[in-house]
Amino acid sequence: MLKYIGNVIRCYKTFKKGVSMNRPLADIIRPTSIEDMVGQSHLFGKNGIIRRIIDKGVLRNMIFAGPPGTGKTTAAMIIAKASGIEMRVLNATTASLADVKQVCAEADGIMGSNGILLYLDEIQYFNKKQQQSLLEYLENGKVTLIASTTENPYLYIYKAILSRSDVFTFRAVESSEMIPALRRGLDYLNRNGEEKTVSDENLALIADSAGGDVRRALNVLESAFIASDKEITEEIIKSLSSGSVVGDFDKDGTVHYDLLSCLQKSIRGSDPDAAVFYLARLLEGGDIIGACRRLRVIASEDIGLAYPLAATVTESCVQSALALGMPEASIPLSHCAILLATAPKSNSANAAYERAAEEIANGLGRNIPDHLRQYTNFKGYLYPHDYPGHYVKQQYLPDDLIGKTFYEYGENKFEQASKLYWENIKKDGKTK
Repeated sequence: MLKYIGNVIRCYKTFKKGVSMNRPLADIIRPTSIEDMVGQSHLFGKNGIIRRIIDKGVLRNMIFAGPPGTGKTTAAMIIAKASGIEMRVLNATTASLADVKQVCAEADGIMGSNGILLYLDEIQYFNKKQQQSLLEYLENGKVTLIASTTENPYLYIYKAILSRSDVFTFRAVESSEMIPALRRGLDYLNRNGEEKTVSDENLALIADSAGGDVRRALNVLESAFIASDKEITEEIIKSLSSGSVVGDFDKDGTVHYDLLSCLQKSIRGSDPDAAVFYLARLLEGGDIIGACRRLRVIASEDIGLAYPLAATVTESCVQSALALGMPEASIPLSHCAILLATAPKSNSANAAYERAAEEIANGLGRNIPDHLRQYTNFKGYLYPHDYPGHYVKQQYLPDDLIGKTFYEYGENKFEQASKLYWENIKKDGKTK
């Protein structure tokens, strides 16, 4: 430990006078052109969609969604520089509605005569009212919005903003793609301090430890540089990145949603091995709440009526897990995940809802039948329990939906038994 502290002090003393030690290396060497960016070739490569848009001289409202340290802020700054438009930056974790209104007011003034590009970081922290305040200015083009989020944009961003924006997904940066950024960082550190070396293998080790986060990789490099003598060693790198066991997991970020999606798709695909693996990724990453919530969803969305008790068993396992806490919570949750993965599957209930919701979105079904309405004192309503089999034929759907079928029985034992039962009951039902 004393040796480590001594290295830190010695390294700080050797840095050239005037170099700010408070400014992170990742910010100092932040790319200023598309060519210097690492990763995101699907967006900024030679044929990348955002690059093609920029090359056409067009500036559009954009939502950048992806894990931390993948270049969202850098991309926004490069786009602003290329466009030549005044840029304002707000972070939704600290900005208020007044801050948004001030930017919009500038857009109305002389400074904003050509419009303003607003980069809004972490937009998911803005509430609906704050997001709505931007709409008028997005509509008339006085403000062009580039917003970034580490959350799922379709869950956290106001739909009216989404409809006016292009959504782009930033991916975790591959370790091999980080190497040029790490070399630039090392060059800067060597120019401004005592010169040190690092092998290609150890540079790759730094990249591997970052879990797709370039900022994290540069932070590890900077700390390793400070702590090292003449060479950045494997031992120092591993001591700095020992907390990166789960690497690319960030429970507030896109990777979080990828893992939850993988868990659900593995269970839906009846693969218990993959299901328990992704469950472990989530739990070892510290997200017991997200795992529990998704298992509850899966029980009804994907197993559903093929095994109705799945929802009850899942709830019991979830409650047990939450009461136990980690690490014991993994026991009932793995029980639950494997049960769901190996259970018969049906999405008939969820599919029925989606069909019904689609008709509502199309404006149908507004006028419900009079005999089901209280203002008529339910005149003409037939009480099913007064009839054999507790069933009587009568109209329930609105007139413009008569004959529509939303629920279709799944091809599983439980639903087919229900289908046969009701077919036998209903064929003799009285018609209103």
